[in-house]
Parts: sequence; structure tokens; C-alpha cells
Amino acid sequence: MALIHSFPPVSTPQARTLILGSMPGGASLRAGEYYAHSRNLFWPILGELVGAHPSLPYALRLRHLTDAGLALWDVLQSCERDGSLDASIAPATIVPNDFTAFFARHPHIERVFFNGAMAETSFRRHVLKSLPAQLAGLHLQRLPSTSPANAACSFADRLAAWREITAIPADAAQRSST
Repeated sequence: MALIHSFPPVSTPQARTLILGSMPGGASLRAGEYYAHSRNLFWPILGELVGAHPSLPYALRLRHLTDAGLALWDVLQSCERDGSLDASIAPATIVPNDFTAFFARHPHIERVFFNGAMAETSFRRHVLKSLPAQLAGLHLQRLPSTSPANAACSFADRLAAWREITAIPADAAQRSST
């Protein structure tokens, strides 16, 4: 099995929403870009939602994300895995990213969305219990994976679910109207 490492986060201190994957796949690791597999629907979905269309240069896609108040990262800092599937990650080799430091640098993040089950499971198992108590109120939500391995879920269904990342939380809407 190969030891692999994730990328640094894509974020600004003003980010309000964090999108978490588990670990970049082989195509992403080779390209040095998040969600580089040509059949992964992350960029087509984010293109529809915030203008980060897959036809744009990578740096511009990232700018669209951060301009929309989104941050992007992976739960795992490193692990051993053969191939690209989350199911191939060796559980005993999982090392999570430092979320305590991340949230300290990003105090406005209120919502965390997981790109699939592995990201959510890994965060809940390896990260959540180590976070400071003041982060207990984070909104955590799993979204359907954008991976081509999630072929049972249509693009339309995934897009409908992913619209949640651009919805204004009720408490934030209430704060801005007062």
C-alpha cells in the first residue's frame, strides 16, 4: 500500500462553510488538484452553484469557491491506500488533519458538509471528539458523494442535495435582518 498525503486547505479567514472530502484520489494526487478525476461531479456541481465551472482554470475555480465563502479540505492528512477508493484506505494508517488549528484560523465557519460517507465517518471518528467545546454547535451534514463510484445517484439528485451549501442558514438570515 502507498502512503499518501492530502492537500492544504483552500480557504480564507472569512469562510463560513467548509466542504470536506476524505482523501484525494489518484487523479487528484497526480494533478495536484482537488477533484481532478474527469468523471467526478464536484466541479460540475460547484459550477452550477457558485460559478466554479470545470472549464475554468483551476485557480479561478478555487477563487469562485472562496469568494462564495466556501473552504475546501480533506479529513485525512495521510493514510495508506491502494488505488483511489475510500474503501481501500487502511483504517490503522489514518492520520486526520489538524482541525483545532484550522477552526482557530477560520472562526466564522458554522457549517461543515461532507462529500460522502467516508468523509463524515472519518470526521466523526477521528476529529469530532478532539475539537474544543465551543465548536459543538457546528452544523454537520453529509452530502451524496460526487465520486464516479457513486453511480447510483444521478447528477440532478446530487445537485439538488448540494444546493444546501449555498443556502443561508436560518440563524444567519435572522442575524442579518436585525
